Amino acid sequence: MDFLQLLSWACIVFTVGMFSTGLSDLKKMKESKSTDNIQFLPFLTTCLNNLGWLYYGILKSDHTIILVNFIGAVLQILYIIMYILYTKQKRQVISQTVTAAIVLTCGWFYFTTFLTEGESRLNQLGLTCSVVTVSMYMSPLTDLVNIVRSGNVQCLSFPLTVATFFTSTSWVLYGLQLNDSYIVVPNTPGIFTSLIRFYLFWKYASDNESSPYKPLQI
Repeated sequence: MDFLQLLSWACIVFTVGMFSTGLSDLKKMKESKSTDNIQFLPFLTTCLNNLGWLYYGILKSDHTIILVNFIGAVLQILYIIMYILYTKQKRQVISQTVTAAIVLTCGWFYFTTFLTEGESRLNQLGLTCSVVTVSMYMSPLTDLVNIVRSGNVQCLSFPLTVATFFTSTSWVLYGLQLNDSYIVVPNTPGIFTSLIRFYLFWKYASDNESSPYKPLQI
């Protein structure tokens, strides 16, 4: 097994593991028959991100990207369906889902109709997916600022932080091997935000030993 193939398997295992963290929320929804304290938008935005990267993988004929994001999209769709089933705010959630579907359809129409096949389509899609992924990795920074102010890390999940770190690192190394900046650049912030979380755990965890960590969706 060469280094690229090893990185490919690392990307698959770590990323699918990270996507699977939502199964705990799924279990909670089924047991409680409610969506209390569970956010919907992370499921929706992650699904859109997965579908975008899935298309990028298809255009690039990269089986690693295709497999990871196909599994991710299926899981996110499952989470979305279950959330709609148990939420009390069905109208709002369905409205957000329909809006996301319209955005996705318009994006697909633009890339398939107005852009010629080849590097132009691949580059613009890669740039779009990169921007969305960077936004997802940077969005929890507000929570990190609040943690610094309060000195409380109970809202962070250490296993998820570890999974994010290894997932981002494996994708950065994979992208470097392929010389694909659209893979390297959007995953680099995931490494830095994970390192920040590790530091916060080291600094504040001893002050919160009496309470378990609660999961945080990203």
